[in-house]
Amino acid sequence: MPRRASEGKQRVSPFKPDVINKYNVTEDAPLLEFLISAMPEVKRTRLKQMLGHDQVAVNGIPQRQFDHELKAGDEVKVNFTREFKVFYHRRLKIVYEDDDIIVVNKGYGLLSMGTDTKKDGTAYSILRDYVKWANPMNKLFIVHRLDRDTSGLMMFAKNEKAKETMQHNWNNMVLNRKYLAVVEGDVEPSEGVVRSYLAETSKYEVYSTDDPSKGQLAVTRYKTLKQGPNYTMLEVELDTGRKNQIRVHMKDLGHPISGDRRYGAGASPIHRLALHAQTLRFVHPVTRREMNFSTPIPASFLSLTRR
Repeated sequence: MPRRASEGKQRVSPFKPDVINKYNVTEDAPLLEFLISAMPEVKRTRLKQMLGHDQVAVNGIPQRQFDHELKAGDEVKVNFTREFKVFYHRRLKIVYEDDDIIVVNKGYGLLSMGTDTKKDGTAYSILRDYVKWANPMNKLFIVHRLDRDTSGLMMFAKNEKAKETMQHNWNNMVLNRKYLAVVEGDVEPSEGVVRSYLAETSKYEVYSTDDPSKGQLAVTRYKTLKQGPNYTMLEVELDTGRKNQIRVHMKDLGHPISGDRRYGAGASPIHRLALHAQTLRFVHPVTRREMNFSTPIPASFLSLTRR
């Protein structure tokens, strides 16, 4: 008897989405208490088992602590099918996640997205693989980028609506972005504004010009946070978001960022660019809630300004 073409081939079962319940927290409460109240039909012992097996997530991050303190506005998800994936990468940490966005703390030395020569091992590719674990049909979109050697907060969108809303209304949606920069020397005056037009050479090096026909307007505000014997820590805010803006404007001030040899630094004592995106405050593209995230000062930055 002739063999059927399909015989011998392994059947691929269709993807079955997880069964997940979502709950919005309206008032502060310990996690287990909240779960008991939200799901009275589920026994307490079962809820504890689910907590222990990473089947409960708060703001997209698996949470095992039964006494974890929930805040009003938090989102709790319970997966009745399997565990939520516990994300781990030594240079990328998820700070917040929901159905529409992911906010991460990116380590220095990690590309935000792929280039012509490097496609994998970027913040984008790592997170793309993570969201596809939950469902192969899931997608991920880049909203904005950080330089490879800049660490700190950045956001990705999980659907086109969130991506387009943020990108098309960036100046209105993003309420505040603050960076920490440790620069060479003593900065005087201790606070100020740098304004110029930024252009780019054929070798992709950005530079300042006074000619508006040659570049895009860039405005950078800074103030001194801490001064050491050889370095100054600045808090930097951007009125505009141009490529390499902070790095070029610090060079223009005569105080290049520590470790930034491309833009005039003389040394790299902590073996990295001393630039960190510390604060990101924005309007959520779908819920319209105000979101505010901040990260600690990197310990190596503090070492540069220690007296």
